Amino acid sequence: MAITAAMVKELRETTGAGMMDAKKALTENDGNMEAAVDWLRTKGLAKAAKKSGRVAAEGLVGVSVTDGKGVAVELNSETDFVAKNADFQQLVREITDVALTVGEDVEVLKATHLNGRPVADVLTDAIARIGENMTLRRLHVLEGDTIVSYVHNAAAEGMGKIGVLVALKGPEDKAREIGKQIAMHIAATSPASLSEADLDPALVEREKSVLTEQARESGKPDAVIEKMIEGRMKKFFEEVTLLGQKFVINPDVTVAEAAKDAGVEVTGYARVAVGEGIEKKEEDFAAEVAKTLGGN
Repeated sequence: MAITAAMVKELRETTGAGMMDAKKALTENDGNMEAAVDWLRTKGLAKAAKKSGRVAAEGLVGVSVTDGKGVAVELNSETDFVAKNADFQQLVREITDVALTVGEDVEVLKATHLNGRPVADVLTDAIARIGENMTLRRLHVLEGDTIVSYVHNAAAEGMGKIGVLVALKGPEDKAREIGKQIAMHIAATSPASLSEADLDPALVEREKSVLTEQARESGKPDAVIEKMIEGRMKKFFEEVTLLGQKFVINPDVTVAEAAKDAGVEVTGYARVAVGEGIEKKEEDFAAEVAKTLGGN
């Protein structure tokens, strides 16, 4: 029986197996879908399907920089135990290196080959082998004259719970020195944007609306209220924009001023923290250990 691409796709979606494994299973079983599923199960290649619905909110962020380009990749796992696993860390390292060759599209990264196979298939195999659901969730690419990286809570070289990239323009030696400090600042403060001009207009409008209502409750004249709103919005921009924030290493100056004093300019940044925005199911520590030991 001829094995079609649609059959392979269906089996992959059913079992979570890799493309070549799904094709082989169908070939070995003359296109019989149920028999192919059983064949994959006996080979231990259908494990990933059982894991695929579980929340993966732990993991690591891998960062890598080369020739004016930096990448930050988030690979999630279900538990922090797996994030400390040498196999998982090697996977993060390899996928991060591959990410340097693609643009800022995580789906393109999943389709890019790693050791001769698509990253998505390599990840599926790792899910079956390690025994937890994993998700290649995000990819950030940053380019500039000089790119500096920093990893907070590092689990191994180039990977940790928070990954930061900073792009700077100016003398490279000065850019690298101040860049590392600014990257640490970004890890600590999590700015919403580089500058006021880069802020999401919806965020600005929402904040202005809240501040306007607060000011009106004061009962003061409209002219005074306008001044109050103006002053509070200025403070808001200073708090949420990287260049406007007080530099944590020297609060007497802003990040923009610190960069200028160093003879450089910050042109961009990226900050990726593991699991941010993912709704995690609360589990106690004993349950997490039992789940890990049980392999379910």
